[in-house]
Amino acid sequence: MSGLVSEYFYELPPELVAVRPAERRDASRMLVLHRSDGRIEHRMFRDFPSYLEPGDVVALNDSRVIKARLLSEDGRTEIFLLERIGERTWKCLARPGRRLRCGAGVEIAGTVARVIEVLPGGERIFEFDDGLDLEAHGHMPLPPYFKRQADESDHERYQTVYADKPGSVAAPTAGLHFTPEILATIPHVFLTLHVGAGTFLPVKTERIADHEMHEESYAIGAGAAEALNAARRIIAVGTTVTRVLESQPDGPIHDTSGRTRIFIHPPYAFQRVGALLTNFHLPESTLLMLVGAFAGREAVLAAYAEAIRERYRFYSYGDCMLIVD
Repeated sequence: MSGLVSEYFYELPPELVAVRPAERRDASRMLVLHRSDGRIEHRMFRDFPSYLEPGDVVALNDSRVIKARLLSEDGRTEIFLLERIGERTWKCLARPGRRLRCGAGVEIAGTVARVIEVLPGGERIFEFDDGLDLEAHGHMPLPPYFKRQADESDHERYQTVYADKPGSVAAPTAGLHFTPEILATIPHVFLTLHVGAGTFLPVKTERIADHEMHEESYAIGAGAAEALNAARRIIAVGTTVTRVLESQPDGPIHDTSGRTRIFIHPPYAFQRVGALLTNFHLPESTLLMLVGAFAGREAVLAAYAEAIRERYRFYSYGDCMLIVD
């Protein structure tokens, strides 16, 4: 393996991209991949609890997706909120950016947003004259490959049932399959990672090691840390949880908060996560590379090929894969 991004390419028939969720959250299919021998099982997500053993703890990301897309009063400008950095200031993407130089203002979301800084990467720092009412004026930030606008059903379904702490601009999608009923049957803890727009950005370098990973904020509470330290095995729900856990220094996990830009790709020795529940990811994405590091690139791509043959549904609203030993 030469460490090239192209080694994570696969062909996906466009009709397998799930642009709408399953009728029921727990009605998704679940491909189970065994790391020890590459064996594959085809199950349903409702079977997930049967793979837990005594002493296991399931770790979930309780970040809540905010309505991060704002449209100007005249419809000519879109501001995409990336991260709140002050009481009325946000780091944002804006289009068309050429109209929004430093000092420019735009009427949007019931207030006026003014550009106070243009960052080297093209992002802008906006100061809003008033506080933002995102519930009234914002739009759900669906992934671009949906190729549609968010509707009323997305306000519920592009959110986990346990979403609590606002801050993400993309859903931690492996958690979308859980229902309150399933949660009630499994030992679990919550931690928080606010998913940034970088999760959608393609890897533009030829070599994997040359890619610069985006940064995201996270928090682990005292109760979660205690349960994770006592666990026989940690089952991470999603790449976001995996990145938080693997960002922690050696030794016991502590009540902590911070920022991480950890980029997990082969070869990587996992220190915290013992099993992984994840959705099917885009070709050549950092998320697919993380999964390849956990289960082996060839085994993962073979599982993806099997999922395509079996007509699994892919990406955010799609089916899932459970990777165990």
